[in-house]
Amino acid sequence: MQNALFVGVSSQMAIQRELDVIANNMANVSTTGFKARNSRFQEYLMPVASADSFESPDRRVSYVIDQGTTLDLGQGPIEQTGNPLHVAVRGEAFLTVQTPAGVRYTRNGALEVNVQGQLVTSDGHAVQGEGGPITINPQETGAAIGPDGTVSTNLGVRGRIRLVTFAKPQRLTSEGGNLYASPDQPQPAGLAGRLESGALERSNVRPVVEMTRLMDVNRTYAMVSSVITRLDDLRGTAIRRLAEVA
Repeated sequence: MQNALFVGVSSQMAIQRELDVIANNMANVSTTGFKARNSRFQEYLMPVASADSFESPDRRVSYVIDQGTTLDLGQGPIEQTGNPLHVAVRGEAFLTVQTPAGVRYTRNGALEVNVQGQLVTSDGHAVQGEGGPITINPQETGAAIGPDGTVSTNLGVRGRIRLVTFAKPQRLTSEGGNLYASPDQPQPAGLAGRLESGALERSNVRPVVEMTRLMDVNRTYAMVSSVITRLDDLRGTAIRRLAEVA
C-alpha cells in the first residue's frame, strides 16, 4: 500500500511539471519566434528482492521520473509585416544577440534601430553581425536585410547578421525573454538558416493541441488524487481494525 502511495505522488509531481510546461506554452502563443517545449518522462522500476525463499516473485514497482523538456524546433507560421527590418528565421538557425548576461540566441526577428544606431531586437538586445554589432546612421535610408543576413542601406553594406546553428539544439536552455543559452559552441548556419525580410515567424505553439493536453492532464491529476485518497482511507480503516483486534 505504501508503494502505491509513493507511485501516486511521483505521478502527481510529473503531472504538475507537465502543467507548468503547458502553461508556459500557452502564455507564449503570441510571442514572436517562440518555440514550444514538451515534457519528457522516464519509467523507473524499483529493484526487486532476489531471495529464492518467496513463494511468488516480488511485483515490480514503477515510478515516474522527470527527464526535463524537449524543444520543438518546428517552423512557426510566417506573417508578412512589410517592415524591412523585420526578419523571419527559416530553418533551425538562431540570431545571435548581446545581452547583459552575455551572448545569447533568439528567433525574435522583430528588429529595429535604437538611439545609438545599433540594430537591436524588440527587447533592446544588440544583434551581432559577423564583425560585431551592426550600426546604421540616422542619415542612411533604404535599409534592407537579405536572405543571408546582409544588412544594406543607400550607402552600401553595413554588415551581415550572424546566424548560427547547434549540433545538439536540445541542449539549449530557455532563459526567459525568448532567449536561449547553450553550453556548446555554435556553428555558422550556412544554408541551414535563411532570413525572410519584411516578415516575422510567429510562435509554433498550437493552442488547440495544448488545450487538449491540458484537459487530459487535469483529468489524470484528478484520477491520481482520487486513488491516493482511497488508499489513504483504506490504510486508516486497516489501522483502526487492527487496533480493535488488539
